[in-house]
Amino acid sequence: MKSRQTSAPAIAAAKAGFSRATAYRIEADPRLPSQKKPPRDRRRPDPLAGVWEAEIVPMLEAAPGIRAIGVFGEIVRRHPDLGEGVRRTLERRIRGWRALNGAERDVIFRQEHPPGRMGLSDFTDVAEFGITISGEPLAHRLYHFRMAFSGFAHAQVILGGESFVALAESLQNALWALGGVPEQHRSDSLSAAFRNLGRDAREDLTRRYDDLCAHYEMTPTRNNPGVAHENGSIESPHGHLKQAIEDELLLRGSRDFEDLAAYRRFIDEMVGRRNARNRKQIEIERAVLKRLPERRTADYEDARVIVTSSGGFTLRKVFYTVPSRLIGHWLNVRVFDDRLVCLLGSTEVATLRRGRSPDQQRHGHVVDYRHVIHALRKKPMALLNLVYRDQLFPRAAYARAFEALLASEGEKRACRTMVGLLALAHDRACEAELAEEIEADLDAGRLPDLDRLRDRFRPAAASVPEVVVELMSLSVYDELATVMTVLALARPGEGMPVVTEPIWASEAAPSSAHATCTLEVAA
Repeated sequence: MKSRQTSAPAIAAAKAGFSRATAYRIEADPRLPSQKKPPRDRRRPDPLAGVWEAEIVPMLEAAPGIRAIGVFGEIVRRHPDLGEGVRRTLERRIRGWRALNGAERDVIFRQEHPPGRMGLSDFTDVAEFGITISGEPLAHRLYHFRMAFSGFAHAQVILGGESFVALAESLQNALWALGGVPEQHRSDSLSAAFRNLGRDAREDLTRRYDDLCAHYEMTPTRNNPGVAHENGSIESPHGHLKQAIEDELLLRGSRDFEDLAAYRRFIDEMVGRRNARNRKQIEIERAVLKRLPERRTADYEDARVIVTSSGGFTLRKVFYTVPSRLIGHWLNVRVFDDRLVCLLGSTEVATLRRGRSPDQQRHGHVVDYRHVIHALRKKPMALLNLVYRDQLFPRAAYARAFEALLASEGEKRACRTMVGLLALAHDRACEAELAEEIEADLDAGRLPDLDRLRDRFRPAAASVPEVVVELMSLSVYDELATVMTVLALARPGEGMPVVTEPIWASEAAPSSAHATCTLEVAA
């Protein structure tokens, strides 16, 4: 066709390498072969011919947001003769109609983030992982922080909800792990934290969040509630992070962890390996981050409670036990996401695991048997109907043993034996080992024998060292006094004591205990 612009058809065909007849055929019809192919006609009658224009199109125009499956269900209900075979045809037809006649759709605008400008925070639910701690299900979620430019990530296990305390502690941990501060911090409006709060509480939460960002000289920004794609730089990585965790759990072969610390190490190691792959980008971003402040700011809430005669205090519908010597004292409590730090004045007296109420009607209990075992020894029958009895047992073996004792020994003997077992675990610091012995007895069909267990965990005689104290003779002090006298006479002008009288009143002094001397310090 390029040669045809300057030459006749025959010459252009010769230059192109095909025959003159082909040249004249192209002259007559310049369309491509694919364009000459006639459109394929329908091979079967249109099953929607009678309802498309009359019923389906008006339905789509009246309710633009209706799903294709909803339209299909209504049409089949109206016309049972259509059957299930028209579903795909209907979905394809609706999709094509909406492409030509549908409403305008939202457009996602891809953003370019300069290094050091934005860090994003969000919480994600991970209940589908099915994580257990020593066989007990762990109700938790993950806090996820990410830098928009480099992809630096930080994840932290959160035991409660999306609270300001969880955000403040986790965000500060992320910033100190990153080693710098971005210009902006973007969150999802703390919608879960604001839920069920009054106006004053909302304003206080907003003020504390603004103060947190001001301490790190970050500009706080929020996306509009319910518009997840405005936080797209972290919403999408949520899925990648959760899939990576799922893969690691499958490779590990178990979703049960020894304790919470082991699970947290698992998350930290996994996120650390992901950050290592982005090391070059992270180093570029760290070079332009702002410096961290000299210290962290408060990442807890303050509360003030009084320790009652029950040996504990109630905070947010949860009862906590503390050492009984604190009964009657007011404590300042710092409420973190996973723990409470109790202070008497400014002195830290206890750190407790944070508990949560199971529902709005019932109270929760966080009980340490070590706090009350001394009182239970005096009143063992108090164990029978104790409000927090189930939470008192440190391990499942102890609860199982108490049920077996109640069934076989009666209430009084069962309570005495159980209190003795708890006291033994406390006195000998053998809680885990004693639980194993109890489990073995119960599995063998035997009740725990308190006397045998006391002998089993009694300190070995050889383990107590024999200390021999040799008393020195009093004559040693006489010799020391004589040496000091000689030194004093040799250097009278150097601040040493000068002897003005004999050390001993008599050479035949009966005992050094009656020796007398007069010393004068040289000027």
